[in-house]
Amino acid sequence: MADVNWGDLLSKTAAEMKPSPIRELMKYIIKPGVISFAGGNPDPYIFPVPEFASGAITLGRDGMEIMQYGSTEGYTPLRDFISKWMAPRMGRETELNEIVITTGSQQGMDLLCAALLNPGDAVIVEDPTYPGAIHTMRNRGAKFITVPCDADGIKTDMLPEVIETAIRAEIPVKFIYSIVNFQNPSGATLSASRRKDLLEIAERYNLIILEDDPYGHLRYEGEHEPTIFSMDNSGRVVYACSFSKILAPGARVAWVVGAPEIIRRMVMIKQGTDLCTSVIAQALVNQYCADGYMDSFLPKIVTHYSGKCKSMADSFRRHLPSDAEYTPPKGGFFFWVRIPGIDSQKLFMKGIEKGVAFVNGPAFFANGGGTDCFRTCFTFAQPDEIEEGARRLAEAITDIREER
Repeated sequence: MADVNWGDLLSKTAAEMKPSPIRELMKYIIKPGVISFAGGNPDPYIFPVPEFASGAITLGRDGMEIMQYGSTEGYTPLRDFISKWMAPRMGRETELNEIVITTGSQQGMDLLCAALLNPGDAVIVEDPTYPGAIHTMRNRGAKFITVPCDADGIKTDMLPEVIETAIRAEIPVKFIYSIVNFQNPSGATLSASRRKDLLEIAERYNLIILEDDPYGHLRYEGEHEPTIFSMDNSGRVVYACSFSKILAPGARVAWVVGAPEIIRRMVMIKQGTDLCTSVIAQALVNQYCADGYMDSFLPKIVTHYSGKCKSMADSFRRHLPSDAEYTPPKGGFFFWVRIPGIDSQKLFMKGIEKGVAFVNGPAFFANGGGTDCFRTCFTFAQPDEIEEGARRLAEAITDIREER
């Protein structure tokens, strides 16, 4: 049988596709003895297994319904819970036709890209930003306009100039993507004043804002900032959140809230993608929430991760060189570290030799950059591993500098 010449058959998208940089690291990270600060994984020891398992009662009670195909929009009781539970953050109870349940937040992002982007359209993203977003948007033909971040999030004062430059170059800009709380990877939170600026700029240039908020419930100090969605009267903010970080990523249940017009388009695209998110998964999550476990368990998760965040800050202070640049985050999962003059890819390989893993900086830059930066996650490793991992990381930095 003749071999298939796949090169002649692949779509342009598939032929030009690049693998996820974080997933590509897994072959190194799974080596025995390696302490992983790499993947943004929750701590499995804090998963509420008994509480979630108790929700299986819903299978016996409502099995004939929830074992059937469900509506593409999502399981109605869960959407109703989200509407009420999120009302303080959203500024109101959102209508059911403003909510779609997605198979993880990644799917929500992909559905919005499918609804808005033509090949060659531009998306404004933070620099650095989440690699999964870069991957998804690139697969939908996006070009990237990057805007730097600081401790207060994306530098909104730079936005008008970059948008005007795109307009002059006749590059259609469709939306602005921002991870508003404890950004992945920088840990920054978009300030209240910049949230207002971002919305005003989006209104001025008729752009959509994708407000991605997977970490917003995980604040360890300070007060919550208002969502951009709660400030918006024009329907141009699309808000995304997930149960992955506050319950368990294995559930693969997330949600998107937006104007009925865009949610309807996303639902129609989802109909041709997976018909509906697992009704069983949605029903189990809903039962967990209805039984009050979300409200009672979330503070325990926050306390648990807050302690781990402090452990990493203390360990870095003890072990990393004095010129290491990082700011302990006030929530979320990540530290963003810069070691001047160090190539983070070389440091990664040296770190693997020492038995510690992280994600090197270039993975987070849509148009290149971040050579001397890297991201560490503090939620997955245990406190003793965080201390030892920091020590190994410092050894790797010392070795790299001595080899130069």
